[in-house]
Amino acid sequence: MNLLHFNTLDAPAAASVLRPCLDVDRWIDSIVGKRPFASIDNLVAHAGLAASPLSAEEIASALAHHPRIGERAEGGSAEATLSRAEQSTLALGEGIKESLSAGNRAYEQRFDRVFLIRAAGRSSEEILAELDRRLLNDDEEETREVGQQLREIALLRLDALFEPVSAH
Repeated sequence: MNLLHFNTLDAPAAASVLRPCLDVDRWIDSIVGKRPFASIDNLVAHAGLAASPLSAEEIASALAHHPRIGERAEGGSAEATLSRAEQSTLALGEGIKESLSAGNRAYEQRFDRVFLIRAAGRSSEEILAELDRRLLNDDEEETREVGQQLREIALLRLDALFEPVSAH
């Protein structure tokens, strides 16, 4: 998407562009209300501030759109498409799949929510190590980490939405 076009969209249309990045109304409203942005960097910087921190309720709501790590997101929604692309580089051999599956089950039993991590730029082994490490977190620390991961995912998705402005 072109930033100049985004800046001129009506509020509902602009919100629909942002929602696949992070489905948190407060975050979306903050970005939509701050327009126009002079640059993509300004937009991403504001989005980062608006997502810091996310409340426990916002985290729970946003997690509803994220599949388990290592599992293919189903459906044709923008969120599912983004998730599939983000996890596409993971090497998921049988041993890794089994370890992720067991880790996901342990995490869900421990924290009563899906394990979330920014997969982009991480190896399967790194994700497994983070899963093991985070299982030792207390509830408060883990909620902060999940919020940070949601923020990182949102900013990567947001940045990828916009075409760089070309110099003429």
